[in-house]
Amino acid sequence: MSAPPSQPSTDAPQAPPPRLGVTIGRKVMRMVDRFFDRHSQVPTTPFMSPSYFPALQPLVDNFGAIRTELDQVLTHRDDIPTFHQLSPDQVRISRGDNWKTFVFYAFANRVDANCAQCPETARLLDALPRLQNAWFSILSPGYHIPPHRGPSKALLRCHLGVRVPKQRESCWIRVGGEVRHWGEGELLCFDDTYEHEVHNDTDETRVVLFIDLDRPLDRVGEVARRTLMFLARRTTYVRRPLANLTRWNERLGIRTD
Repeated sequence: MSAPPSQPSTDAPQAPPPRLGVTIGRKVMRMVDRFFDRHSQVPTTPFMSPSYFPALQPLVDNFGAIRTELDQVLTHRDDIPTFHQLSPDQVRISRGDNWKTFVFYAFANRVDANCAQCPETARLLDALPRLQNAWFSILSPGYHIPPHRGPSKALLRCHLGVRVPKQRESCWIRVGGEVRHWGEGELLCFDDTYEHEVHNDTDETRVVLFIDLDRPLDRVGEVARRTLMFLARRTTYVRRPLANLTRWNERLGIRTD
């Protein structure tokens, strides 16, 4: 296999032309991101050391328990929704049955039904300060998540490797111009507003515990972030996935309250 590219890939599916409102919204968000850059209390580089997030260490220390609960979840893989089934806005990067998400937290909302199936994982997540999103991100063999960007520098993303293919050199993430590989029981922390993509060029499933945390900001930045998140939770972008997740679990006969 050839080495991962250090520059953005050019083989991503073409998205339809964005609507004018979406284009304007993206430009506004990039301006807001520059504000958060100035007020960040951690590096604004593509990747950053997990040492900036000591609250995540219990996840590493209890990695075995998390993996045991994941294995139980995977025995009912057909019952796990794909990313785009919950969030149709992700249809460009989530295709077919290749990227599944078992959600514990979505936009700071705890999904009690799923947490009950993985009590130790849920206990560890419940203890994290300022947690916004958390789920098992389950990527099929041979799947490529095309280049894309996250919505806001108000958050930072961390992955805990839970099931990593044996050929880990063929399973990688590029953020900006940097490429990294997951390791089981290891953390990768990065800024998802940089263009990033994922390749699983193996015949095994890759699973990470996907976590979004509030970016550490100074006092001014914190006020701005709270305002932004207050407004974001009232948008369709946030409300639709929560409603879809509730309907999905109800179809399975799982109560979400």
